Amino acid sequence: MSEHTYQFNVKMSCSGCSGAVERALSKLDGVDSYETSLEKQEVIVKGTADYDTVLEKIKKTGKQVISGTTIA
Repeated sequence: MSEHTYQFNVKMSCSGCSGAVERALSKLDGVDSYETSLEKQEVIVKGTADYDTVLEKIKKTGKQVISGTTIA
């Protein structure tokens, strides 16, 4: 499988919100790295996991995903 980079705009209001997203992504197979930015309301995920799997994992944290795209 090839590696992908996804960018999601996620509504996060505090460090607990971004921490919840980070914990969820850390447990997901196929995710090599991720960055969360509370300031930018952004999550960048790199790995071999498919887009829909990553999107659903973020949504399961209860955070609103405003948009998402594949950037590489």
